[in-house]
Amino acid sequence: MTDPSGELARRLTLTDAVVIGLGAMIGAGVFAAPGPAAAAAGSWLLASLALAALVAYANATSSAQLAALYPEAGGTYVYARKRLGPYWGFLAGWSFVVGKTASLVAMALTFGAYLSEDLARPVAIGAVVAMAAVNYRGVEKTARLTRVIVALVLAALVVVVAGALLGGTASTANLDAALPAGPFGVVQAAGLLFFAFAGYARLATLGEEVVDPTTTIPRAIPIALGIVVAVYAVVLGAVLLALGPAQVAASPAPLADAVAAGRWAALTPAVRIGAAIAAGGVLLSLLAGISRTTLSMARRRELPGVLDAVHPTHRTPHRAEAAVAVIVCAILLVADLREAIGFSSFAVLTYYGLANASAWQLTADERRWPRGLAGLGVVLCAVLALTLPGVAVIGGLVLLAVGSLVWLTTRHRRPDPDGSRST
Repeated sequence: MTDPSGELARRLTLTDAVVIGLGAMIGAGVFAAPGPAAAAAGSWLLASLALAALVAYANATSSAQLAALYPEAGGTYVYARKRLGPYWGFLAGWSFVVGKTASLVAMALTFGAYLSEDLARPVAIGAVVAMAAVNYRGVEKTARLTRVIVALVLAALVVVVAGALLGGTASTANLDAALPAGPFGVVQAAGLLFFAFAGYARLATLGEEVVDPTTTIPRAIPIALGIVVAVYAVVLGAVLLALGPAQVAASPAPLADAVAAGRWAALTPAVRIGAAIAAGGVLLSLLAGISRTTLSMARRRELPGVLDAVHPTHRTPHRAEAAVAVIVCAILLVADLREAIGFSSFAVLTYYGLANASAWQLTADERRWPRGLAGLGVVLCAVLALTLPGVAVIGGLVLLAVGSLVWLTTRHRRPDPDGSRST
């Protein structure tokens, strides 16, 4: 346990929490995942979205009730430690930190590609450094900047929907009933689109900084998720009608293309700028979430103890922030966008599978939603993870094996368990 001077400050309200969740989710899926998802699901893309939303809802309810019981930094890393045992907690934290680092890479590359294809990597590195500097200054500054980002991104998405539906190319004739990869493709597309919904984890990892977390977090997570599902359904539906599934699948920027194809083509640059802003918002919230899980693991010496530090003035995990930023900048020099998305999806689905398994262990008086919903979440997380592209599945399994090896080789460095059941 850390002493009071090492605790994070509770400054986030319900509105702040919802906005941070929106900033984490809106952008990642809409601007990065529709192409590969449409290649798998075709015109059935909205069915995949519905399945991804169901999985996200199960995960959200499990995360919400666990966050209310354990309002401290770390999210499922803490919950799995408490309910399943130290090894499972470590595996959850490991999956989150490594998987979300891949998400950071994907979002940084998206940011760079939309602003300048020729200078995508240098621009991406600059974005990571800038967002880390904002987070370093304090979580309330993160929330303020995220409000601005969410407003701008929603404005860009309004342009996308209007341009796609009113530009003259939208028609049901662009759709067909074909399944490019059969029913399996709908499930695989759901796994890819789930990449868009993982942002609500940021609310759980910020549990130590939320005012009245026992009521704020269970309210904020479903609200943010519901808003995002509605936005995604409208945007993806409009783009499908404007372009058709084949063109969506072939395009690296389908939202911009949906506007460019019609009478509103002059507004295409606004969509590209909106995409870059959306990616920047995800970078901001991801850096906040990863650094706080890193802090929680370092407190228990499951990551280097030097990362167990809270800035005396800004009350932020400044060393963890800096370490994550440096690692991401190094990976950006060699990373591939689509592989990063698939790898991240596998790791995040593992993380949420453990969150649902932890919620399954709750007693009747601790539970706010039916136990069966947590069980459904475990099954669906496993199904979506194992139906991702083969490279993502193999990489994810290697991730879990390496994490298990790290757990076994570092056990002697850890303090006694803090009330968790041992494995």
